[in-house]
Amino acid sequence: MTSFASDNYSPAHPDVLAALATASAGHEVSYGEDPWTARLQDVVRARFGPDATAYPVLTGTGANVVALMAMLPRWGAVVATEHAHLNTDENGAPERVGGVKVLAVPAPDAKLTPAAVERFAGDLGDPHRAQPLVVSLTQSTELGTLYTPAEIRALADAAHARGMRVHLDGSRLANAAAALDVPLRALTTDAGVDVLSFGGTKNGLALGEAVVVLDPSAVDGVEFVRKATMQLASKMRYVSAQLLALFEPVGDAVAEVDEIADEDELWLRNARHANAMAARLRAGLADVVVPAALGPDDAVPAPTSGLAFTQPTLVNAVFATLPRAAVERLRERHRFYDWGPGESPDRVEVR
Repeated sequence: MTSFASDNYSPAHPDVLAALATASAGHEVSYGEDPWTARLQDVVRARFGPDATAYPVLTGTGANVVALMAMLPRWGAVVATEHAHLNTDENGAPERVGGVKVLAVPAPDAKLTPAAVERFAGDLGDPHRAQPLVVSLTQSTELGTLYTPAEIRALADAAHARGMRVHLDGSRLANAAAALDVPLRALTTDAGVDVLSFGGTKNGLALGEAVVVLDPSAVDGVEFVRKATMQLASKMRYVSAQLLALFEPVGDAVAEVDEIADEDELWLRNARHANAMAARLRAGLADVVVPAALGPDDAVPAPTSGLAFTQPTLVNAVFATLPRAAVERLRERHRFYDWGPGESPDRVEVR
């Protein structure tokens, strides 16, 4: 069976496995007092700015929960799109575990705009309302769309003007940076993001993510929150070593910061490859698309009898609608996810 379901299905990259083996050479101090975690701080500051600090965690959900709990008081809320992973696919973890109210905004393209900030800004100071003190965006989005650096900056400026902080769910940040051909910093620190959930598992790691604090004044007690939410790994070197492998060749964990161009780094090579394979898949599928006939008003396409794309393929995800009967036959040989209803009851959107 060939899997097209998720980047979570992919194996760990050989360089990442080599990094794990290197980190397992002997005894090291636990809970982050090891050379790999110390080295990770140097690397993160070189890529994101001198104030950046990385807090390795175990899962993407954990990264989001730790970040938001450290950014928000008990009465705080986070503004996110209706499609946001923290709203739809984390079993309510921000709310159940963190006590963080999610304020979901309709967004057909899964992107927030400054208008989303203004939508809830009127609640600030009202004791009857959860206080919208953080705005969270996902890059790339859950629909495979992208924010440009200018769009993130406009959103961050609007949030900061209202006293709100900005969190970025970057589980696929590498794919976005590869697609836009910009460094990671251009989509985060330089665009006004305060705290980043940096993804590793979807880009070659066996296990591991990181909360990267870009503005120290945006958080409080990250170390305590990480432990309280069961995201503090005792053998943290194994998470840190994997993250390091994304940025530099496997080797001396305590060497000086190397001057390595972004294009030579594993995170970018992996992301470019994943994006290229999605583009290749779409190009192959384009040959079997049945053009939609115009509807009665000569403007709205009628449902097709074959395959129709529903989103642009900008990163490593392809969205399309298919007849349900065809989906069941395809699923005998290929793994993929149903995403939503199609143009008619006999069709379904898949990813």
